[in-house]
Amino acid sequence: MEENLKRINKYLSEVGYCSRREADRLIDAGRVTINGVVPEMGTKIAPTDEVHVDGKLVIKTKESFTYLAFNKPVGIVCTTDTRVEKDNIIDFINYPKRIFPIGRLDKPSEGLIFLTDDGDIVNKILRASNNHEKEYIVTVDKPISQTFLERMSSGIPLEELGKTTNPCIVEKLGSYKFKIILTQGLNRQIRRMCEYLNYEVNTLKRVRIMNIKLDVPVGELREFTPEELKELNALLEASTKTYLEKNG
Repeated sequence: MEENLKRINKYLSEVGYCSRREADRLIDAGRVTINGVVPEMGTKIAPTDEVHVDGKLVIKTKESFTYLAFNKPVGIVCTTDTRVEKDNIIDFINYPKRIFPIGRLDKPSEGLIFLTDDGDIVNKILRASNNHEKEYIVTVDKPISQTFLERMSSGIPLEELGKTTNPCIVEKLGSYKFKIILTQGLNRQIRRMCEYLNYEVNTLKRVRIMNIKLDVPVGELREFTPEELKELNALLEASTKTYLEKNG
């Protein structure tokens, strides 16, 4: 019987309701019930248990999962909590089934973000986040110097986060424009790096995540192609193994 039990956050992720991280937040906020009872974090459920979120029954769908590439406009917030944030990504897209963003992109930034109802791929991407590339095009408020490029690419100490950024690829595209490829996902990382060097970010656009490139207009979305999804899963398998070797 024990092998049929699943942690509540894993269950909500597997049925495509939300990511495990988001499930933990919902549980912590008391918005989840199992058979009418508010559970503790880490509670396990049986296949016969009824799970409700905000009073609505969670049902496992038989449909295939959805994987979307969305070009987020400036001003939209990457949250699923539509009750708190009116300019949220879920209301903006208004997709006919429940989906959630993978990771974040700051409100003042635009560009590529993934959305899905596949909790398993969310966990893989977030768990292996320091092993995959994200590419950005950035414009700043003053001319870019060679020193700026060298400092940005070699690592910047971010005291407020208690971390130094990893070495990364930085390429000058114009007097005020550069490309940067990160394998880290620190909070407001590029903006903080620029601020450290006394530059201010004017525009920031994410144009690639791993093998998937931004190729739709601002505010538009498209589904992953079968080839993209196959390659993405192959990259995730490799990076998850690397993560396990490092942390195992």
